[in-house]
Amino acid sequence: MEWKVGRVKITKVVELETVGSTRFILPLASNDEIRKLPWLIPHFATDEGRLKMSIHSLVVETPSQRIVVDTGLGNDKQGRNVPTWNNRTSPFLETMTAAGFAPESIDIVLCTHLHVDHVGWNTKLAGGKWVPTFPKARYLFGRTEYEHWRDHSTEPDKQAVFEDSVKPIVDADRAELIASDHRLCEEISMIPTPGHSPGHMSILIRSEGEQGLLTGDVAHHPCQMAHLDWSSTADSNQKQSAATRRELFKRFADTPTLVIGGHFSAGHIRREGDAFRFETLQ
Repeated sequence: MEWKVGRVKITKVVELETVGSTRFILPLASNDEIRKLPWLIPHFATDEGRLKMSIHSLVVETPSQRIVVDTGLGNDKQGRNVPTWNNRTSPFLETMTAAGFAPESIDIVLCTHLHVDHVGWNTKLAGGKWVPTFPKARYLFGRTEYEHWRDHSTEPDKQAVFEDSVKPIVDADRAELIASDHRLCEEISMIPTPGHSPGHMSILIRSEGEQGLLTGDVAHHPCQMAHLDWSSTADSNQKQSAATRRELFKRFADTPTLVIGGHFSAGHIRREGDAFRFETLQ
């Protein structure tokens, strides 16, 4: 899938798509509750009320550089809490290369946050060692986010993620720590959106009078636009994440801003009562 914001092109490269099996991350999103939101069907949920989600990267092409936003699960990783996320052998890099984005053509890797499903392809296994997947790229991590996980990744699964997908980038001198409101270039700037994780950032794209927003995991699914209080079990601060959702969606609701989620595809945010809904572009 491809979209344009002025002179900026955005391409979604999918690693994994799921239907259902999402209650572990959004426990309040029962099938009955989802069927009460008919605008979710069929693009974001099935007729039965099962959620449709994906793990994907977004390749953002500005006039001067290629940026990969978030890098999914990765191959050959171990120590993940979700069994099917271990020892993966997906053709993700081949898919990306076939779409015209060979790893060596990437200038920047930008992680909205450092959770397991957003950093996996930062590295690949080569000769028994984790090395940067994108050999010429600078990897941008939020300073707040990086310092949190560096100092607090004591749980075995989180420690594994940091050790195999984040630390090797730092050790290879490819990492750059940025402020949560960093301006990357004329077209790309960060918006601090904490709650899902301490240093979570969303990405604002502006070009030729048009605007795009890459939300990351401010919401895992559009159903959280209707139910702002449906915080994810993965949120580090559920109250803060709900407040961040309201603030961010309010800012961009009823505007032409192209919105793309960390686990769902493109659309526009619309106000609906005291909350919001999502109009798909699919």
